[in-house]
Amino acid sequence: MNSMVIKLKRFFGNKNTVSILCVLAGLAVLFFGYSYRVNTAINPTTVPYALKKLEARHVISQEDIGFMDVNSTVIKKVTNIIKNPNELIGKEVTYGNVIEEGSLFYTEDITEPKLSPDYVLNDIKDGYTAFSLSVDETTTYGNYIAIGSYIDLWFEGEDDYDKLIYTNFVKSIQVLDVRDSKGVSLGNTKSDKPAELLFAVPDELYSLLVKSQEIGKLVPVPRNASYTARPGETEVASSYVRNFILEKTATIPGENIPNE
Repeated sequence: MNSMVIKLKRFFGNKNTVSILCVLAGLAVLFFGYSYRVNTAINPTTVPYALKKLEARHVISQEDIGFMDVNSTVIKKVTNIIKNPNELIGKEVTYGNVIEEGSLFYTEDITEPKLSPDYVLNDIKDGYTAFSLSVDETTTYGNYIAIGSYIDLWFEGEDDYDKLIYTNFVKSIQVLDVRDSKGVSLGNTKSDKPAELLFAVPDELYSLLVKSQEIGKLVPVPRNASYTARPGETEVASSYVRNFILEKTATIPGENIPNE
C-alpha cells in the first residue's frame, strides 16, 4: 500500500506529468464547453404552426394547429413567434391578414375577436342601423372620444344665402366603436389614429344622417361624464336643420323620417 502511495506521489510530482494532465484537463473543458454551447444552440423548441390557410377573421381552433421543432437560436432572435398554443385558441386572424398553410404564428397575426371590425355589429338591436362617421385626431379632440360615451352631432353647412349653419343636430348618441383607417377597433387604447366613429341609430334616423352628410357635414362634439352617465333619448335637436335637409333631398315613398 505504501509503495503504491509512493509511486503516485512520484507520478504527480513529475513536472511533465502535471503539464500533460493540465493540457488534458483544458482540452476536456473546451470540449464539453463547446458541446454544451452547440447543444444549447441547436436544441429544438416545439412551436405551433398553421395546418391550413387561415383567412382574416377566422377564429383559431385546435384543429387549425400543428407542431414543429424550430432551432432555439431562431426562437431567441425572433421574439414575436407564438410558442404556446393556448395563446392561439379562440383568437381571430387580424383584419386584412392571411396566415398561410405551414406558417408559424406571430403576435401581430392574431387579435381578440371583440376587436374585430364586425364584432360590435353583431349586437345591434332590431330597429337600429349602423352609421359610420369619418373622423381624425382633430375632430375627436385628440382621440378623446371613447367607446361607450354619449356625444352630440352638430351640423355644419350653408343655407340658400351662403350663410353658415352650425348647430346641434342630434343629441345623446352613443359611440359604438372607434376604429383606425384599417377598420380595426382601437379598444379605447388611444394608441393609434382614429379614422371612424361607429354608431347604432334608429332606422328612421339613419336616412336623415346620410342625407345630412351630402348637404353639409357632421361634427362630433363630446360632452362630460354626467352626460354619458345619464344619457337621454337619441333624437333630432334642430327642426330647422331637419327641414333644411329634407327640402334639399327627395323623399322616397314609404321612407321613414323622424317626426318632431
